[in-house]
Amino acid sequence: MRLPGSLAGRLVAVAALWSVLVLAAAGAGLSALFSRAVLDGFDRELAASVDGLAASVSSDGTGALAMPRPLPDPRFSRPLSGRYWHVADLTPEGVQLPGGVRSRSLFDEVLEPPAGLATTALTRPGETVASDTVRSGERLRLAARVVSLPDRTRPTLLLVAADRSETDRSVGQFNLFLTGTLSALAAGLIVAIWLQVRLGLAPLHRMGGQLADIRAGRRDRLDGEAPRELAPLARELNALIDHNHAVVERARTHVGNLAHALKTPISVLRNESGGRPDDPLARLVTRQTETMTRQVEHYLKRAQAAARAEAIGARAEIAPVVDDVVRTLQRLYRADGVRIDLAPLPPGIAFRGEREDLEDLVGNLAENACKYGGGLVEIMVEPLPVGEAGPARVRIVIDDDGEGLSDAEAITALKRGVRLDESAPGTGLGLSICDELARAYGGSLSLERSPLGGLRARLELPLA
Repeated sequence: MRLPGSLAGRLVAVAALWSVLVLAAAGAGLSALFSRAVLDGFDRELAASVDGLAASVSSDGTGALAMPRPLPDPRFSRPLSGRYWHVADLTPEGVQLPGGVRSRSLFDEVLEPPAGLATTALTRPGETVASDTVRSGERLRLAARVVSLPDRTRPTLLLVAADRSETDRSVGQFNLFLTGTLSALAAGLIVAIWLQVRLGLAPLHRMGGQLADIRAGRRDRLDGEAPRELAPLARELNALIDHNHAVVERARTHVGNLAHALKTPISVLRNESGGRPDDPLARLVTRQTETMTRQVEHYLKRAQAAARAEAIGARAEIAPVVDDVVRTLQRLYRADGVRIDLAPLPPGIAFRGEREDLEDLVGNLAENACKYGGGLVEIMVEPLPVGEAGPARVRIVIDDDGEGLSDAEAITALKRGVRLDESAPGTGLGLSICDELARAYGGSLSLERSPLGGLRARLELPLA
């Protein structure tokens, strides 16, 4: 049997299956017990009639069997009433001999015992044995006893039969009532089990929701209202969250320390070589120290961004960041005649990450558009519909009307250390860092042809 995928489904399925099996076994036992009790009572009633026959039967003066006193039950005198008796002689082999006496309810028919019943009664004289038989389509319960009458050389077989339809109907009604009662009980138990499982697992569902809120940046820690069994798990998760923040902070500290440790000797080398412009070695050292500076800033910036991307619970509103970036770039490039058109921003959406990283991503892409475009930059922010696979995302599209890039150049521009224009001064964060940072947050960056004729940077990031 394949169990459901959810924990609650598994618990409910196992408990419901066990409850149904137990109730079914209990129902079968109760039905068998009731049937046995009804049949035993029926057999006792037949045995009492056999006792009446044994007390009344005798031999007449001619040696034939006689019944001078009829049984008091009037059903034995009413034809086809469902109650019959028959008294006949037996051979030593247990064969019923013809003749004898019988009740008026039999008319002129003979009540014959099923195979083996007369033999069994013959081996147990004086005891009543019972068996089922069918007579003319009528199910009968038959009781037999072998007795020895005075002045008779052969054993005498006493037979009493009764229609089983009433007892079978009583058993059927009981089984129907029992089935309905146990079915209702099973349904009630399954509902109770489902409620118990739902209530029992509610703290886990609540804890899962809180973890989702922490990852989305809506809360910092799990609350302390967990049940006693889940309290250790909540404490460990809070400790893990604290450890994550501590690791990120240590990474930032180490990156900063490394930056200071490297910048000082590089600055010393640059200063020493800068004072001797005619020395070829000095010029070589100057070029290499500048390259080292760019590479150090490049990799330190990427390390900081990667560390921040691993932080849990970071959240940054998108609209204020984009507004700040646009205002800053408008002031910087006003003299160059650059115009930035910003589409209305959706309110209330937030990036699931650090504000500084969002500023770097949007700022660098928008600055590239201002720097290399033809004077018009358009920025649009739109939330994407939630798909079946993956969390909610936001798309930030930055278009310019410059010369743009070919497909091959767009791929090259995202490679490590490549700028759109190597001769222009940069911020130290290339397009490759933007691409790596976007992917570190589970997003993506793509470069393509813009409807304005230049370059379109399409940035997709996870929403908080």
